Amino acid sequence: MIAAVLQARMSSTRLPGKVLADLAGAPMITRQIERLNRARAIDRLIVATTDDPSDDVLADHLTKAGVEVFRGSMQDVLGRFAGAVASLDEDDLVVRLTADCPLTDPGLIDAMIGQQLASHAHYTATTLPTRTYPKGLDAEVMSVGTLRVAAAEAVDPYEREHVTPFIYRRPDRFTLGGVSQDRDEGEVRWTVDRPDDLVFVRAVYEALYREGEPFTSDDIRSFVRGRADLARLGGDPRV
Repeated sequence: MIAAVLQARMSSTRLPGKVLADLAGAPMITRQIERLNRARAIDRLIVATTDDPSDDVLADHLTKAGVEVFRGSMQDVLGRFAGAVASLDEDDLVVRLTADCPLTDPGLIDAMIGQQLASHAHYTATTLPTRTYPKGLDAEVMSVGTLRVAAAEAVDPYEREHVTPFIYRRPDRFTLGGVSQDRDEGEVRWTVDRPDDLVFVRAVYEALYREGEPFTSDDIRSFVRGRADLARLGGDPRV
């Protein structure tokens, strides 16, 4: 079993409510789930949100849409992730994703999972050994057993809040792997944390989104290269 756990909440500091912001006529999280559903290696998708009342509207929307939802602690995100996969076996895999990435690349996720399966590493990420893909294509995969070790032993508040630092901070204990590309796009920004990020992804979706006709990361690159107004929107490189 390979389960993707999508981390989501309404109380973003810089852009509250962004996961339900409109993107081409649907909530942003819905558009991201559409893209994730094209990842061939993922067997099950779970949205892990919080048990805070502020996330009632998010959980209600997802449940009505037929999406599996797990609710847990707002502060202890590592514990929330472990709870989301409590029914899985230790040898199953869990893919960690965040709901601020509506341009997520299903092909890259499949490649990362394939690397994990081939290497038998404890943990594989799209940011190792260094980030070469745009911010917003981030994904991590680990065995459920490895996640449970982290959840049982981590005491550092940073490691409880960010889920995987307990693992990748300990290369002497865990085998780490990664996927990278030849070109360096590590500073390119496709994630959504600020109002200008939302303007950017809305422009991409307006130009490229057609129901039933998926667009690729290369389609995004080609589009942005032709739009000088978007290439450094908000002061960050977008291509």
